[in-house]
Amino acid sequence: MRLLIVLAGVLLAMCGRPQWSFREDQLRFPRVRTAYANHLPAVQALFTRAGINPEQPELFLRAIKTRRQLEVWGRTQGQGTYHLLRSYPIAAASGTLGPKRREGDLQVPEGFYYIDRFNPNSNFHLSLGLNYPNAADRQRSDALHPGGDIFIHGSNVTIGCVPITDTWIEELYVLLVEARSGGQEQIPVHIFPFDLTTANLTARMKSPHYSFWQELSPGYRFFEQHRVLPAVSVTAQGAYAVVQ
Repeated sequence: MRLLIVLAGVLLAMCGRPQWSFREDQLRFPRVRTAYANHLPAVQALFTRAGINPEQPELFLRAIKTRRQLEVWGRTQGQGTYHLLRSYPIAAASGTLGPKRREGDLQVPEGFYYIDRFNPNSNFHLSLGLNYPNAADRQRSDALHPGGDIFIHGSNVTIGCVPITDTWIEELYVLLVEARSGGQEQIPVHIFPFDLTTANLTARMKSPHYSFWQELSPGYRFFEQHRVLPAVSVTAQGAYAVVQ
């Protein structure tokens, strides 16, 4: 009964709003319907507390490996600064600090990505795909076998992905479906090894990844200072360049 009530409310909200067809498409899948029944009220409450228009949410995800946290930041599309909506514990980790460079290295990528797939029939309950390898990765990773299929997903196991348990992937999935349905075509995901402060970088100057982390740090600092996203490009050599 609860599921029917929630879905009836969802369908009423869609009336007259063709831009919400992505949500309607996702609701064809049983796991997504269950996720909406379990988490839609909580998602709506998150938007309300942050003063976000629930019809036009704009979301951004940030993962910090050493903290084992996946943060969800949001605002009304194109308006003002981002607010922290939720921080999910990362349920398992593989590899070490540093970027992913080849298939089978067990590394979780580091850099600037976006969600490119919604998978309602995942082997790990529900999952959200990242656009790895991106333009920077293609320049620097193994040319023939860079790896792929990196997801944020349910469960508590991983070989290079970001698991947040079945319960939390349901809530995150609903959040992102709402953003996509409201018109957000691209949902950014930034993945950092640690909080890229000057002190943390200095403590790791001897790491072979130090110069790479220096490339990432302007993007981290810009968001920390302004709570808006920086513009990130990739040079011909595959290095990140942050426009501030």
